[in-house]
Amino acid sequence: MKRNWTLSDMPDLKGKVIIITGANSGLGLASAKALAKNGARVILACRSEERGAAALKEVEAVQTTPARLMLLDLGSLESVQAFAENFKAEYERLDVLMNNAGIMATPYGTTQDGFEKQIGVNHLGHFALTGHLLPVLLATSGSRIVNVSSLAARNGQIDIASFRNPVNYQPWKAYGQSKLANLMFTLELNRRLPEGKTIAVAAHPGGASTNLGRNVEGNAVLRFIADKILLPLLPTADQNARPQLYAAVGEAVGPDHYYGPGKWGEIAGPPRRVELPPSIGQPADWSALWVASEELTGVSFLSQTV
Repeated sequence: MKRNWTLSDMPDLKGKVIIITGANSGLGLASAKALAKNGARVILACRSEERGAAALKEVEAVQTTPARLMLLDLGSLESVQAFAENFKAEYERLDVLMNNAGIMATPYGTTQDGFEKQIGVNHLGHFALTGHLLPVLLATSGSRIVNVSSLAARNGQIDIASFRNPVNYQPWKAYGQSKLANLMFTLELNRRLPEGKTIAVAAHPGGASTNLGRNVEGNAVLRFIADKILLPLLPTADQNARPQLYAAVGEAVGPDHYYGPGKWGEIAGPPRRVELPPSIGQPADWSALWVASEELTGVSFLSQTV
């Protein structure tokens, strides 16, 4: 890949259809604007109609092909299925599914289906969405699934029992688990996909200054330090959306590739291919997560990948 890849290196995307979850702010909105500017038909998949509509206006200001807002709540398997069915009823192709949406270090809560909220939204919701959309992905030549992870995956540990019944819940531990699950899902998905069709790729943004951490535990002093001192020093969402954009549309991208910023210990800089963390485990671990995810979501990929 080009050493200093920038948004100006993105190809013409006219005719491409791209779904971005969590496209109402941060990395998702930055990605939506960049892709729409280069001709892609972008679907902003957002939970909030109000925030999604505001984001759509920003995308429309730069788009060359009309973008669209479609409502999606990743904390509800019913909503995930409805979104996928509505999409498939209207579109015959899907070039990129960017599984970008995420919540970080939130206080304990559960999804509509009773999952711990971070694993439910960050992993299980995206797992189910991918499964429902897989037929149209497989029908689109050269399609990609981009799972957005985090540096927090380095410290992640998978405890499947905690998906429903966490013991001694710790927000950052749960977040790390969900981001590690994104990576393990990517690897196991590639093992199960038909060769030569759709590929799954992962990316992380490094230290992007976004609003993802707005729910970090409520210490007012630490919150002030983060907001006023630390966050202004970090790269913007526009800058650190580049790894997931490269994963989505860059050249020479292959299955299991993982992209992140290329400088400062993967905190910032142009995108480059990076190493998977040791926490990724072994194929047996990826398979166990897969089986549990199918059982918990009720979404089976088997009939769609053979």
